[in-house]
Amino acid sequence: MYCNQCEQSFQGTGCVNSPGVCGKDADVQSLQETLLYGLKGMCAYAHHARRLGATDGMVDEFVERALFSTMTNVNFDLGNLLDLCLEAGKVNLRVMQMLDAAHVKHFGPPRPTKVREGTKAGPGILVTGHDMLFLANLLRACEGTDVNVYTHGEMLPAHMYPKLGDHPNLAGHYGDAWQRQRSEFMRFPGPIVANTNCIVIPKEEYRDRVYTLPPVAVPGGKILDEADLSGLVAKAKACPPCVDHFVRETTIGFHHSVIGGALPAVLDAVKAGQLRHFFFIGGCDGAEPGRSYFSDYAKAVPQDCFILTAGCGKYRIRKEEYGTLLGLPRLLDMGQCNDCYGAIQVALALANAVGCGVNDLPLTLVVSWFEQKAVAVFLTLLHLGVKGITLGPKPPAFVSPNVFKVLQDRWNLKLTGDNAEADCAAALAR
Repeated sequence: MYCNQCEQSFQGTGCVNSPGVCGKDADVQSLQETLLYGLKGMCAYAHHARRLGATDGMVDEFVERALFSTMTNVNFDLGNLLDLCLEAGKVNLRVMQMLDAAHVKHFGPPRPTKVREGTKAGPGILVTGHDMLFLANLLRACEGTDVNVYTHGEMLPAHMYPKLGDHPNLAGHYGDAWQRQRSEFMRFPGPIVANTNCIVIPKEEYRDRVYTLPPVAVPGGKILDEADLSGLVAKAKACPPCVDHFVRETTIGFHHSVIGGALPAVLDAVKAGQLRHFFFIGGCDGAEPGRSYFSDYAKAVPQDCFILTAGCGKYRIRKEEYGTLLGLPRLLDMGQCNDCYGAIQVALALANAVGCGVNDLPLTLVVSWFEQKAVAVFLTLLHLGVKGITLGPKPPAFVSPNVFKVLQDRWNLKLTGDNAEADCAAALAR
C-alpha cells in the first residue's frame, strides 16, 4: 500500500514511518472523523426539522459536499479540512435555528412549566428520544382514552410547549437519563417507544414492550407505523397499569425566548453586582458512573450565579436544590441538546446588550462530551469564535495530538480537571 502524505509504501494498516499511521495521515483522519461525527449530529437535527416541514437547500448542499470531501483520495489538505469543520459548525447553527423555530411554530411558545415526575394510576406509554412530532401524534391517538403518556430522558422539554404540555393525556415525566434505561424500563409496566437515539439494547424481560420509529431499531423491537398508532394504544391497555407514585415536581422551560424576556432585569442585576457569572453546564452525557465532575462543579457555583443547562447532561445536576436568584430558579433548564442553540442566543443577546464580544462575557461553558450531536454543537461554538470551553471528562479519542494543539492554541480549549471546585473558582477569578 502507499501513503499519500509521506509518499512511502507500507504493509498492513499503517505507514512505515510510525507504529500506526504517519503523523500527516493521523491529522487528516482526525479532521475527517471530526467532520463526519459533526455531520451525523447535524443530520439528526435536520431530520427532526424536516419532519416538521423546515428545510434549507444550503444545508443539503453542504452535507453532500462535506461527505464527498471525506471519500478516499479526495482531500489531504489540513487547512481545508479544518475550514470544512468550521463550516459544519456554521451550517449546524442554521439547522438548530430551523428546528427551534419549527418547534415553536408547531407546539406553541415555550414557557416555564412545573412537571410532575412519577406515574399515575392507569395504563401508560413511555416515550424516550427527541422527536416532538411523534409525541404529538401519540397524544392525538390517545385522546378519549384513559391511557397516560409519560416522557423520559430528552423528551422532558416537551412539557414546556403548550400544545404538548397542556394535553390531558400527557401525565408527566418518568425516570432519568438514557443510561438508566435498563433498570427504569424494567419497572415501567407499559409499552416503551424510542423515537430517536439514545436507546440501549433492551433486556429480554421487557423487549416485547419496546417499539421504535425509523431509523431506530433493536433486536426484538417493533418498528411503528406512525400513521396508525392504535395498536400501541391497545398494547398499553393490555399491559398491567401503572401505580400512583409521585416522585417530585420540577420546573423546566427556560427557553431562550423566556430568558430573553428577563434580559433587562438581568443586566440591571449585573450592573448592581447582584449577578456575578453565568455557567452553562450540560451537553451529551456518557454512562460511566464516576462522572461526578459536572455535579461537583454545579454544587460549587456560588449563589450569585446562574446555571444554564440543556441536553441529557442536565441529569447529572438537576436533582440538587440550587435556590433562586432574581426571582428565577438558579438552575435554568433550557431543553434538549439542540436547545444549546438557545444558550448561544442568550450569550449573543447579552453581548449585544452589553456592547462586548461573547468571550468578554462573565460566562463559562462546561460541556459534557459523549456523542455526535455534541460534536456538531462544539463545531458551532468554534465557528462563532467562542473561546475557553471546558470539555470532558475525557478528550475526544478521534482528535489527534496535533489537531488538539490547534484547538488549544486557537480557541483556548480546556479539558476538565481533577478538581471541579478549583476549576469553578478559577473561572470566577478570570
